Amino acid sequence: MKKNVLVARNTLKALPLIPSETIDMVYMDPPFFTQRKHQLKNRSNESFSFQDTWKDIADYTDFIKKVVKESHRILKPSGSIFLHCDKTAAHHLRLLLDEIFGVQHFQSEIIWTYRRWSNAKKGLLNSHQNIFFYSKSTDFKFFPIYTDYSPTTNLDQILQDRVRNAEGKSVYKRDENEATVLTKEKKGVPLSDVWDIPFLNPKARERVGYPTQKPVFLLQRILELTTQTGDIILDPMCGSGTTCVAAKSLGRDYIGIDQSEDAIKIAECRLKEMVISSSNIAKNGLASFFSKTRLETAILHSIKAFPVQRNGGIDGFLKEFIENKPVPVKIQTSKESLTKAYSKLIKATEDPKFHWKILIQTKASDEVLEKSDNVILLQSLGLQLK
Repeated sequence: MKKNVLVARNTLKALPLIPSETIDMVYMDPPFFTQRKHQLKNRSNESFSFQDTWKDIADYTDFIKKVVKESHRILKPSGSIFLHCDKTAAHHLRLLLDEIFGVQHFQSEIIWTYRRWSNAKKGLLNSHQNIFFYSKSTDFKFFPIYTDYSPTTNLDQILQDRVRNAEGKSVYKRDENEATVLTKEKKGVPLSDVWDIPFLNPKARERVGYPTQKPVFLLQRILELTTQTGDIILDPMCGSGTTCVAAKSLGRDYIGIDQSEDAIKIAECRLKEMVISSSNIAKNGLASFFSKTRLETAILHSIKAFPVQRNGGIDGFLKEFIENKPVPVKIQTSKESLTKAYSKLIKATEDPKFHWKILIQTKASDEVLEKSDNVILLQSLGLQLK
């Protein structure tokens, strides 16, 4: 089967046509065994729907099992599968994946969590879906993604190395001169298995009116974790083509299969237009909306710095060390003079003694700042534009 194609065909008839061990990753978003018809209209009042009704759970799992078996066959030894489901049949599908891929190849159960409007249904509000991640072998592709530290993390402390003293207590490590020893360069916090990614906004340009449409950002994250440029991604039930759009946006090849000709037409249009909505919450994380102002967060991200919370003299640290030492960043606030901002930076970085320090000026000023040579003074982009 060719790559970068959409196939309007029953997936159980199309999958056998794909040669064994030729696919790098499979993403499956099958029906969830909801036992109802899903229907939605787009802005042009066109209606799109699909049936999710089965004789019983055995009928449903038999179908999924056949697709998963074929997926296992066509995956390369370095490949992985991601199966998207919800609470309705997740327990059945987990056992099915264990049987075909092997318990030892289970990697993660990703929880996609989101905020939804409450309803009158008795019980807890459904606000997550499950994505089971299995590899075909132990030698699978995986590329870690690192995120910013939690607002409750004292970043200036974790950059200092620790050892166990005679009593077994963790203490800061010091050199022969009793100076604090700094730890190795930090990349951030490895991505966890709980992903807070918003549902598509009803008015999002990306939305096409297809029931159960997933955000492209969600698929991009999955692809970035386990694939590289030029890899082939298969979605055996591609619906409106979100997986294919994500693959194309990241330079991956794709094969999308769906028995609905309407779905294939939608996917073809999306692949031509490549409309992808942007989500600030998904990209920056919720923490950045609570402590730092949007301007401060933008400045820190623009210079590739981790935000620091609850520290009046340090707003962030560069992600990369300079001369094997961390570099603290202070941003001048609207209420601070440049001299005041500088003095706060110096006071906050006295111990441990950082070498390079960055002060970002945000307001025009006639002040003549007498600073030490190891403090780099930068003007914010807004001030440069003024």
